[in-house]
Amino acid sequence: MNTATPGIWFPTVRTGTGTDVFTQRLVADLCKRGVRAEITWLPLRAEYAPWTVLIPSAPSWATVAHVNSWLHTRFSPQSLPVLATVHHAVHHPNATAYKDPVRAAYHRWWIAPNERRVLRQARIVVAVSQFVADSTRQSLLDVPMNVIHNGVDTERFCPGTRRRQPGEPFKLLFVGSWMARKGVELLAPILRQLGEGFVLHYTGGTAAEKDKSNMPPNMIDMGRLQGDAAVISAMQDADALLFPSRSEGHPLVAVEAMACGLPIIGMHGSSISEAVTDGHTGLLCPKNDVAAFVAAIRGLAADTTRYLSLAQAARLRAVVHFSETTMIDAYLRLYQYITMTK
Repeated sequence: MNTATPGIWFPTVRTGTGTDVFTQRLVADLCKRGVRAEITWLPLRAEYAPWTVLIPSAPSWATVAHVNSWLHTRFSPQSLPVLATVHHAVHHPNATAYKDPVRAAYHRWWIAPNERRVLRQARIVVAVSQFVADSTRQSLLDVPMNVIHNGVDTERFCPGTRRRQPGEPFKLLFVGSWMARKGVELLAPILRQLGEGFVLHYTGGTAAEKDKSNMPPNMIDMGRLQGDAAVISAMQDADALLFPSRSEGHPLVAVEAMACGLPIIGMHGSSISEAVTDGHTGLLCPKNDVAAFVAAIRGLAADTTRYLSLAQAARLRAVVHFSETTMIDAYLRLYQYITMTK
């Protein structure tokens, strides 16, 4: 039996999405624990044109390769056992409605076959939510899976000092990519019906430019937030997170907001219901129901006692169930198991 200390290598495509954030945070926390961990970044074209990218060599010190299930098997090392994390549920039947034909074909004919190969090759598979685990088994391949929710640093992501003053607008926040899956086309109708007394700060940027002519004046574009510090600052300066996402592998933004003491106003379905307890840490509305969102927001803004109850419960749930410490402990147990049994 091998009793060596694990050394974790992350061959990773840089996508500019939340999966990059996951990998960077995980590596940083592993290093803080005294575990050697390093990322080898691959260019984005390694995802869709892997033959154009040289295959990196696994470091001599590594005992485990940790990969995203989307990483092409060209880059999976033959010399190391592989732990694969499944981050998305893009193959779930409900996701089809939010894809254009090109993206749907890309997922079906390119990503899905590769993910099946990764799942077959991996020594251990981790899903970031039960929703992702169930979707993966049903849509891709039925293999054993561990569920480890993505964690947040609940010491950095913490409540700020904001207290809404009498007469001040109720300040909503939307953080996410500007795409249909995130429900962004619902934001303008919701804010238009809310009217005066409510304001939404959102991360739109250039992707939202085409929609701005139809937006009411109580929507303010913050652009893309760069880094955790900017996200934390925005969350600490808000009253609630407006999160009309239709499908999430794991709603990390919602968990971050909960850690900052924000009630979540979101939709029923996907993994969101795993993170947000309706009526306790947030309010979940029927899908695409603008009137329900408006009513939920108005009710929350008008009831200070209920608002404070949800805010406190949201913070507590993030600390107890979604801390980075819990996530790191779970991954370390799996790394150690692979290292000792390879």
